[in-house]
Amino acid sequence: MTRPIHEIPAHDRPREKLLARGAQALSDQELLAVLLGSGNTSIDVMTLAEKLTAVVDAKGLNLRAEDLKQFGAVGDAKATLILAAIEFARRRIKPEGTKITTPADLLPLVRHYADRRQEHFLCATINGANEVLNVRVISIGLIDRSPVHPREVFADAVADRASGIIVAHNHPEGGLDPSPADVEVTRQIKQAGEHLGIALLDHIIFNRSGYFSFLEDGKL
Repeated sequence: MTRPIHEIPAHDRPREKLLARGAQALSDQELLAVLLGSGNTSIDVMTLAEKLTAVVDAKGLNLRAEDLKQFGAVGDAKATLILAAIEFARRRIKPEGTKITTPADLLPLVRHYADRRQEHFLCATINGANEVLNVRVISIGLIDRSPVHPREVFADAVADRASGIIVAHNHPEGGLDPSPADVEVTRQIKQAGEHLGIALLDHIIFNRSGYFSFLEDGKL
């Protein structure tokens, strides 16, 4: 549960934590809270950051000012600051255009989800040159289950005119071995992709310590 900023010990607040331990020590929510600076009388900055994180996850590189300004505490100044920060990072990290030659090549673009308490099911759309077009969160589930339907997976892939996709999800608890549900959803997505002409290139399960690849394990 998100705690209001005034209930967090001073040394553990996002700005102070960043100065003491570096930006890599902060969660996505905390990083956004630093960018936001404050909330307003109706919403605390940590709650606002939590809500915005979900929006950023869903939109990926297609994030627009209007997506952020749906929350009353975000006006032009905060929306443009967040968009500028994302674009500044994008020009240096360039997730779109990242070449995928092995499953591990996708991990830098999704590994920050390993810290999430719930399972996040992600889809990376890939062009004909095996370059990443976008990475989006398709669904957020329980601690051990993220329900997903193939139509949700392929909706953005069709819009991106992708030739293939790589799906991935974090395992908040336990190991990396795929569950029967993981195997079944992989089968469904692969079958749906064959009908659409969009190949399922891999399904990756990851946590803080490593990953499992359906492709590498011969299960795809």
